[in-house]
Amino acid sequence: MKCLVIQPIHEDGLQALRSGGVEPVICPAPDMATVAAHVGDCDAAITRDAGFSAAALAAAPKLRAIVVHGAGYDPVDVAAATARGVLVCNTPGVNAQSVAELALGLAIAAARRIPAGDRRERAGEHGYRESGGFVELHGKTALIIGWGNIGARVGRLLNAALGMEILIYSPVCDDDFGFTREATLEEGLARADLVSLHAPLTASTSGLISHASLAALKPGAILVNTARAGLVDEAALAQALAGGRVRAAALDVYSAGASTGQLAAFADRVIFTPHLGGTTEDSLARVATAAAGHVLTVCAGGVPATTINRPHERVKP
Repeated sequence: MKCLVIQPIHEDGLQALRSGGVEPVICPAPDMATVAAHVGDCDAAITRDAGFSAAALAAAPKLRAIVVHGAGYDPVDVAAATARGVLVCNTPGVNAQSVAELALGLAIAAARRIPAGDRRERAGEHGYRESGGFVELHGKTALIIGWGNIGARVGRLLNAALGMEILIYSPVCDDDFGFTREATLEEGLARADLVSLHAPLTASTSGLISHASLAALKPGAILVNTARAGLVDEAALAQALAGGRVRAAALDVYSAGASTGQLAAFADRVIFTPHLGGTTEDSLARVATAAAGHVLTVCAGGVPATTINRPHERVKP
């Protein structure tokens, strides 16, 4: 059996495939035309943020499963996969600690403008610390939007490390750990000094941080997004930064070209990181091994517990 590895994964995952009798086929590029050219005799595929398109599925007669290396599966055409009897499964929660630690770090970096201070020092522009605008997070209020594996960890980290009051806005909340749940997004935004995004990208959450929602935000708040770029209307964010409604933003996910677009005008107040959330050595090894495990489960005739679509009766034997 063969598994197309669309984007690089940790060697631990590749070794797990080989040990289970599955040959990893390394895709030379993650674009869907290249995927279509290499997936033909593969029984499974592992993808990261490249996703998997309907056109690529049409070129994959043997494909039984698409495994997402991570939690977010929105780049995968789930409807097309379901129509062809192909399972789609992800690996939620496996990278949660790494993403949560990055969210904490970005919140502090935005509050203290650490990247801007570093740039100024390297350029020999001393005296940046007198420019003002630096704030503490201790004892202030954080709104966590999306209380899943990652969001709950971030909330607990912020509370334990910085004594922050934690507000939760999430349709799903298995355990609120004694924190306060907000009935509406606007009520939470009005109280928040820090907003950290951890919601999935769906039809209902697309553009959640918009002109309207930012108008309800407490002036001078900090925004951190380690979830999905589509949660934030970047034009609205730029306007809120210009008007001072948002003090600073730290974005690990954003649209193509955002770092050189209108948000680039706020170089001291907007931090861009290249989707670093789950990219620690520890997390990459765990996620790759979990993804390989899903492939082996499917190849053995099973259905992984985190399967998204479950077209059981249509999965090829």
